[in-house]
Amino acid sequence: MLLALICASSALADEEGTELNCDVDVNFEKITNGSKEIFAELKQAVRDYMNNTKWTNATFAFNEKINCKLLFVLSSWDNSTGLMEGELQITSSRPVYNSTYTTALINFKDTKVVFNYETGMSLVFSEQEMIDNLTAILNFWAYMIIGMDFDTFELNGGDPYYERAAQIVRWAQSSGEAGWKAFESTTNRSAVLSAYTDNITAPIRQLLYDYHRQGLDQMVVTVDKGRSTVTHALENLGKIYEVNPLSVCLSMFKDAKLDEIINIYSKANMTEKESVYEMLYQVYPSEITRLEKIKEVPSNF
Repeated sequence: MLLALICASSALADEEGTELNCDVDVNFEKITNGSKEIFAELKQAVRDYMNNTKWTNATFAFNEKINCKLLFVLSSWDNSTGLMEGELQITSSRPVYNSTYTTALINFKDTKVVFNYETGMSLVFSEQEMIDNLTAILNFWAYMIIGMDFDTFELNGGDPYYERAAQIVRWAQSSGEAGWKAFESTTNRSAVLSAYTDNITAPIRQLLYDYHRQGLDQMVVTVDKGRSTVTHALENLGKIYEVNPLSVCLSMFKDAKLDEIINIYSKANMTEKESVYEMLYQVYPSEITRLEKIKEVPSNF
């Protein structure tokens, strides 16, 4: 009966057009105390929460769901209080139009993950308040995943979801929980939100749209034209670097995209190769070894 109810719930979620196809894993290798069954329960609870929550008013067909993954790497657990600490690796991707290729959008490690979870605990979604730090973290990343995905299909299409993420940040900052405070870190959740919403780093939004919708999506039809658009889109990295060289959106873009960019330009003409190499070297000088591969790696495109 329980299995039937679970299956019925999952089917209902799909019918309602939920947005995420989220894989979840929990690494607890560093934890030696207590029974480990709770981590399997946490994994299932987070998976159900991410996949069964209706995050937007948009309607998603099953094959339109956004593919993403959350990997919790836990470093400590107090089995008397349920307090867990560790890191969270977030990845997401989107398909390229009229192809079997998928392109990474997020590949980011959230290093300030602290929350309470106990056996039998229900994860409750609310748009009106912050319930607890675990659901706040999950809500934040769900909206960032959705916002960035929408940005790649429509210029500034992610605005409504960044606004929801901003509300979560405000609530969480008032709670005093780690990972949310402004100016606490250049890579925490507050910094990530600012990178995609502040006017000073607005070119990242233009980059997301031009690179994906006008660039990659067009390469299936015309490789040279699509690649040329990607080249112009990458100029936005320099604009961001000039005003905020430490912006986390620069490292986020690099971690998600650098290998792909290397492949894109491996069969470009030498002029374009040199142009992109110089452009990227100015922003990512520490990646010179990888950037050199632009001139030699076979293309997957």
